Amino acid sequence: MLNMFILFLMIASANAIGWPSGRYSLPKSKSGCPHGWSDGCRYQDNEDTHNINSVTPSDPDHHFYGFFGRNTRMCYCTKTTYSGSGSWPSGNYCIARYGGSCPSGFSNGSIYWDDEDNANANSKWGVLPDGEYGRNTQIQYCCRSDGSTYSSINLPTSDPFYLYKYTSTCQRVRGMTVQQESVKMDDEDNQNNSSDDGTHPSKSDTTKVDYCYYS
Repeated sequence: MLNMFILFLMIASANAIGWPSGRYSLPKSKSGCPHGWSDGCRYQDNEDTHNINSVTPSDPDHHFYGFFGRNTRMCYCTKTTYSGSGSWPSGNYCIARYGGSCPSGFSNGSIYWDDEDNANANSKWGVLPDGEYGRNTQIQYCCRSDGSTYSSINLPTSDPFYLYKYTSTCQRVRGMTVQQESVKMDDEDNQNNSSDDGTHPSKSDTTKVDYCYYS
């Protein structure tokens, strides 16, 4: 009976953990956004010729909310208020920036995609991370590497969510299992200007970004 009571207290404590204070964005999973957060999507017109877009694992086994064919619609969940529960814990992971600056403990960086030039059909709706969303796409990120990925951090466990992989393996989160996933967007072949700056999520190659899915 005592062991069951202790287990109940542990579960109740884990469920009581809220999202850290501040404003930021996370990739949207098929399960949707946390209560009270805003959502939005970015449609990127990818390379028309010999397109090599990919998502790993392939549909239907990935957990991204969006569209991943010859072009990409990537969606986000954004916390637009400063309310929350404490600060982001030390570790090795990234989030997307929102509101003009990173939360305490993170460093800023970005990834720039040179999207398809011919008949460019880029579009957006809703609330998105800080960045540029015209004929090309730039997204701002916040990353940290002040802790080990093998030391579990505390985040809400009531619903699945994504973080970005940074310089090591996926960060462990107490009470959650984790699966690495990735999205490759084949950008413009001619006079390509794709680039990155500062601290940004792990990239398997120039245009393939690595994510960590928690459930």
